[in-house]
Amino acid sequence: MNLSVQQYYIRAARLDEIARLKEIENKAGEMFSGLGLIEDESLDTGVPNEFVRQSIELGQAWVICSDGDTPIGFVLVLALDGNIHVEEIDVLPEFGRRGLGAQLIEHVCEWAAAKGYKAVTLSTFRDIPWNGPFYRKHGFRDLTEVEWTPGMHEFRRNEVRQGLLVSARVFMRRELGVSK
Repeated sequence: MNLSVQQYYIRAARLDEIARLKEIENKAGEMFSGLGLIEDESLDTGVPNEFVRQSIELGQAWVICSDGDTPIGFVLVLALDGNIHVEEIDVLPEFGRRGLGAQLIEHVCEWAAAKGYKAVTLSTFRDIPWNGPFYRKHGFRDLTEVEWTPGMHEFRRNEVRQGLLVSARVFMRRELGVSK
């Protein structure tokens, strides 16, 4: 019996993959449809192409690929108030529940630690299983509003402008160099 084992690996994203990353983002975003988490769908335009391009050029964008070097997920980060902030992470729904998002998060945390950052932060939906509970399982903790940095306050204002239901969102933080 010949069993084929799918292989996944992470590499830096390339500029010629921006359209593919947007496709992944859009397909992953469909999982939120009908959950009542977006107050105004017309405002939710996703991550701007310019930000994706800048992330790639700065070496702050990675893809996870299957056999054949085709991206099936990605993560974009930026420096925010002395930490690394996960701006976007998406995996194609048909590749969900295989640990690919966890691999991307671990990659970001290892990269950030190697660069000397002390923590990784993000903003996500508090109770959606593949959001808040997923990140808690991977060493992130919820932040209270008094723990927010100035950049987080600006992010929250942007989330309001994007039509997100911010009352359902939470900022989270994972300390680096500390075991999960």
